Amino acid sequence: MNTAIYSREKFNQLPVIGIIRGMSMEEVMDILPLYVHAGFTTIEFTLNTPDVESIIKYSLEQYKGKLNIGAGTVCDKNDLDKALKAGAQFIVTPIVNEEVMKECVALSIPVFPGAYTATEIYKAWSLGAEMVKVFPATSLGPTYIKDIKAPFNQIKLMPVGGIDLTNCLDFMKAGSSGLGVGSQLFNKKMIQEKNWEQLTEQFVVFANKVKKYLQEVD
Repeated sequence: MNTAIYSREKFNQLPVIGIIRGMSMEEVMDILPLYVHAGFTTIEFTLNTPDVESIIKYSLEQYKGKLNIGAGTVCDKNDLDKALKAGAQFIVTPIVNEEVMKECVALSIPVFPGAYTATEIYKAWSLGAEMVKVFPATSLGPTYIKDIKAPFNQIKLMPVGGIDLTNCLDFMKAGSSGLGVGSQLFNKKMIQEKNWEQLTEQFVVFANKVKKYLQEVD
């Protein structure tokens, strides 16, 4: 198991989790230097990505101390064992699985469980979530985050699904403590065409937009 520890301080520098799903090792090797250069500090590799264990291990070797590296789409205990064996520093789930959450808490591994309703969100937080992943966030938008935060102002929320350059600050202003961003950040066409210059520009613009907002509200 990896001995490097998830850094909350590093996450808070730019509270965005980039979500990589279904990419090859070669693509990850090309993308991560650009991602780090833009100022991102946290990355998630979903377990349904081919050869994900090797990708996580490689990323830890190359970017230890520069990136928080986690595993996503962790649905059960078997998935958790696989993720931790690969060295994942944090865990993201699409659901509230009590067994997974309790083990993460016992091991002091930050866990971001997926929840949607007020009841699910409160349960996830009470079980020890680092932050509750509100998924899918697309349907109800930033207003839903604001509504949930009204009675649950102490709960840290991280919307995932449909977050992009046009609405990321709307979600932050609504009370989000972080954002999870996948295909809207890792543009498939740019990656397939190896258009690294354009992808870098996209990373930098997104990162700077969130950083500028954080500086303004600090």
